[in-house]
Amino acid sequence: MIWKTTRLVEFQHCDPAGIVFYPRYVEMVNSVVEEFFRDALDYAFGPMHALDHKGVPTARISLEFQEPGFLEDPLDFTLMVARLGKSALDLEIACTSRGAPRFTAQSTLVQVDMATRKSTPWPDKMRRVIEGASK
Repeated sequence: MIWKTTRLVEFQHCDPAGIVFYPRYVEMVNSVVEEFFRDALDYAFGPMHALDHKGVPTARISLEFQEPGFLEDPLDFTLMVARLGKSALDLEIACTSRGAPRFTAQSTLVQVDMATRKSTPWPDKMRRVIEGASK
């Protein structure tokens, strides 16, 4: 499954020259991941944390920049599930603007039990949903 969403570069994302300040891209990636969990996997972070006492912190993230982004650029994000492990999830995210590449990201999330702060296997139901999203 390929999942897509769009964001607009806002003033808050930019340095005084109107260029996206690169740490803001990391924040955008996190926002895209949160939206993916909510909309594609039907597992919003609110219930995940408050009801299930689980979390999916980022264990690894890497970004490779191709071109700068600018104020009011539309950013198209394409997210793919690259690998589903016992408790980890590898994602690949590409960001473009008007068809031109801005950056690519690779991220590993690990499901953890919030009480123990230890990794925990994906429940069977969630595993099936993620596996469906990766096809």
